[in-house]
Amino acid sequence: MTPVELSRTVLCAVRRAVDGGELSVSVPASAVVTPPGAGGCGDFATNIALRLAGAAGRPALEVAEVLRPHLAGAPGVTDVTVTGPGFLNITLGDGAFAGLVEEVLEQGTRYGYGDTLAGQVVELRVPYDTRAEVVADTLVRIVAAQGGRAEVRHAEPVNLRPVPAPEDPAVLGPDAARWALLHPAPHDRPRISADHLVQRESNPLFRVRYAHARTRALRRNAEGLLGDDLRSPGSRLADILRTREGVLPGRRGGLDIADASGISVLSSQGEADLLAALAEYPHALSVAALHRAPDRLARHLVVTADALLGFQHVVLPLGDEKPLAAHRARLALAEAAGTVLAGGLSLLGISAPEYL
Repeated sequence: MTPVELSRTVLCAVRRAVDGGELSVSVPASAVVTPPGAGGCGDFATNIALRLAGAAGRPALEVAEVLRPHLAGAPGVTDVTVTGPGFLNITLGDGAFAGLVEEVLEQGTRYGYGDTLAGQVVELRVPYDTRAEVVADTLVRIVAAQGGRAEVRHAEPVNLRPVPAPEDPAVLGPDAARWALLHPAPHDRPRISADHLVQRESNPLFRVRYAHARTRALRRNAEGLLGDDLRSPGSRLADILRTREGVLPGRRGGLDIADASGISVLSSQGEADLLAALAEYPHALSVAALHRAPDRLARHLVVTADALLGFQHVVLPLGDEKPLAAHRARLALAEAAGTVLAGGLSLLGISAPEYL
């Protein structure tokens, strides 16, 4: 189940409660679902009860308890817990994230595009300043990704004025220069230094671009190791995640997982972190568009890259290890991460290297 599908499920739960006379509210047009915050649990959380509490004239906790059984009975949902002031925390069933990974692979770099600003014209009035112009140029693409259209003008009163760079960033080259101007929050002064060029973990830009390059390398290595059987992992990912037995043919005499009933295909913390980052990406993109803050997108790419780098070493079989269904699922997840990183970097106007 993808975040979009889960959002529709939440709205259906609200509609059932309204139709049953349990709530007296207008069904909203959308419901936000995100990975749980501090104190939360499960796979996703929604604040829909807090949003409806005022209109319902009831405490958010009561609204959440009304919605909980309707949501808990939805297909693909195994548990719903109410936490905090009224957040609904949703646990999905086995293989629930297969749809998420498949959606990313199917939509490609357009994954995360939405209609948050559908039909809206966003006027960006900027000063004659390099950073302001780079931010505005990036927002044109981000706003378009959310269905809107941004118009950039040099006019007063200015409504987009990030803190200017202390010196000309052009000395860093196009990619590092853009990152130096876009990664800090608008109210922070950007650093124009060679730190943006070093190829080490302390450099967030390097980690993001290196993570993308690693996903491409994993793909090349997988094709060399397992050949045609892994040519389109996304197309079979649902079956891989939802079944616990079977024989999946491969170059090394077959991916025999007939006795793999105990395998948890995508269950390690590193994989869970990466899945959460992929699920959160559409929301991060929406927030970047709404708040005119490309730094939100840049920082989310760092989170995604760090999650990928934390588990990429287990994607392919090691040594004499037999290739299993888990390896295919991890490869599909890594490819999805690479797709998100490439798409996000493209929106920032930064290249995504195949090799690094």
